[in-house]
Formats: sequence, structure tokens, C-alpha cells
Amino acid sequence: MDAVVSSRFRWTVVTPVVALVVLAASWGRHPNGAAGALLVAVVGGVLVGAVLAAVHHAEVVAHRVGEPFGSLILAVAVTVIEVALIITLMVSGDKDTSGLARDTVFAAVMISVNGIVGLALVVGALRHHLAVFNPEGAGSALATVITLASVTLVLPRFTTSEPGPEFSSSQLAFAAVASLALYALFVFTQTVRHRDFFLPVDSGPGPVDADGDGHADPPSGRTAMASLGLLLVSLVSVVGLAKVESPAIEDGVAAAGFPAAFVGVVIALLVLLPESIAAVRAAARDDVQVSLNLAYGSAMASIGLTIPTIAARLHLARRSAGTRARRHADGAARDLRGRRCADRGARAGQAAQRRGAPGAAGGVPVPVRAALSSRQRDASTRTGMM
Repeated sequence: MDAVVSSRFRWTVVTPVVALVVLAASWGRHPNGAAGALLVAVVGGVLVGAVLAAVHHAEVVAHRVGEPFGSLILAVAVTVIEVALIITLMVSGDKDTSGLARDTVFAAVMISVNGIVGLALVVGALRHHLAVFNPEGAGSALATVITLASVTLVLPRFTTSEPGPEFSSSQLAFAAVASLALYALFVFTQTVRHRDFFLPVDSGPGPVDADGDGHADPPSGRTAMASLGLLLVSLVSVVGLAKVESPAIEDGVAAAGFPAAFVGVVIALLVLLPESIAAVRAAARDDVQVSLNLAYGSAMASIGLTIPTIAARLHLARRSAGTRARRHADGAARDLRGRRCADRGARAGQAAQRRGAPGAAGGVPVPVRAALSSRQRDASTRTGMM
């Protein structure tokens, strides 16, 4: 057992460091041909390893703080990776990525609610002949997931402010605030108000669990702090490597003939694979409640954190675009005023030139004629005085 833990510790320590090195070496590079394919393969493998390492270190920190905080930390860590991948692909993608967040959230909810929950129940029932969990906690979590999914994924089908299944700016702001508030209320219920609803059910003798939180005995504070630092390194590496890998993901989906929405499915599968493994392992230990906490918590965090983040980014992008448009309009107005002033000056100069051009009266310019007439009047005056 100690050898397994030591091997896993070494692997999870080395992988974030290697991911950071690969990120520094591959940043800004776009090789073609065999070198480009090799880079994509290496970055993809390291990216998967960094995701697995990030979730492992989140589990270590979760073991330290106990259940249900452990499942909450793991779900939030996975959602941070998901949001980072979505924003990275939206920023770096050359194609239209307006529906990427919706597709990814929908895929994550479907995989969590159907795939992870179903697999955990099947494994728990096959292994222990009965899947035991708290119906109060599982029922409230499922109800929250249904509400969040209805507000963010179903309601746009019935709005008429924008063409197609889309929210207007004000509607998106409402959905973002409502999702975040509902998720915060559920977290408060899960961790404070009704914490006992989400604790593992004691189904009889089992592995040694001194703290009774449904996990293995917690690690030391030093190990937890080291895992927290490596978790941050892993998350930074995942975000950077995803930006490097994003063109290859989009090109691969297009080359396979899949619709653009399949990119969201790829992201959801990538970020939920480690969590799926953790949920199945918990169900095999007869901790089905932990599996349900992971699955439903991931679905809620995917909606309650992703939608507000994307809404905030779109708001900032629209405000920045509006500022640029106003500056462009002001510059165009100044240019138009300048052209009008130049045209008026040019017309005035042309009129002056026409007035000063040689006329019919002896070919003498008008100003010269005026001067001669004045001199002639002076001479006539002097003659009359004489």
C-alpha cells in the first residue's frame, strides 16, 4: 500500500512540473508537418496528465477538509478547468464559438446526471447488491440541477427578444445572477444548514476511517499544502496547454466531420473523466452518496459557475466593442468636420481667385481698378482746388 501511495505521489508531483515545462517550450510555436503532429500529441498527453494530477491534488485537499467539503472542492476544481478551457477556445478560436459554452455545459450536465450517476449506481449495486444513499441530499441536489438546467438551457427556447434560442443581454444577466445565487444557496445548504444530508451512509463494517468522513484518513497539513500548490501549478498548465492545443481540437473535430458543437463534448469528456473515475471508486467502496455528491455537484458547478463567468466575459467584450465603436464614430465625425472645413476653404479660395481674375474692363484686376479709381479721384480733387 505504501509503495502504491509513494508511486502515485511521485507521479502527481512530477506531472505538473513537466506540464509547466512543456507549456514554456511550446508557447507561441506553430510547426507544420511531422513536427506539428508530434507537438500536438505530446501536448495532448501532457494536458490529460495535468488534468488528472489537478484532480488528484484536489482530492488530497478534499480529504483534509472532510466531506461534503471534499466533493465540493473537487467539483469546483473540475469546473475551473472547464471554464478555463471554454474561455481559452473562445478567445483563441478563429471560428464562431458563440455556442461553445452552451454546448459544453449541456454535455457536462448530461454526462454527470446520466453517465456518472448511472455508472455509480450500477457499480454500487453490483458490488454490494444495494446502493445506499441519503434521499434528502440526492433529491435536493437533483432538483437544483433541474432548476439550473431549465433556466439556462431550456428557457432560451421560449424567449423572443433575440432570434433563435438566445438570451438578450438583460436576460443573460438575470440567468447568470440567478444561477450563481441558486448555486450559492445549495452550497450553504450542503455545508452548513443540512450537512448531514450529504454525508456518506454508514452501511456496516468497512475500511478503517478514523474521522468518519467517507474518505481515507486525511493527510497531514504539510501534504495538503503541497497538494494545494501543485493544484495551482496544474491549473495554470491546463489553461496554457489548452490554448496551445485548441487549434488542433477544432481542426480534428472538423476533419472528422462532426458538428462544431462536438468541441463542447470533447471538453466535457476531458474534464469529467477523472471525476468519473473518482465517483466509480467511491461507489465500489460502498460510498454511493459521495459519488452522487461528485456527480450532482459537478453538474451544478458547471452551470452555476460557467454561465456567470461567460456572461461577465461577454459583457466586458460588448462594452469594449462599444467603446471602440464610439471612438471610431468620434474619429469619423472629426474627419468629416475636417473635410467639410477643407471644402469650404477650397470653395472660398476658388471664389477669391474668380473675383481676382482679369475682367472685361481693360484687363485690369478688380483690386487694381479700385486703387486706380481712388488715385484718379484724388487727382481730380487736387485739380479742382487749383
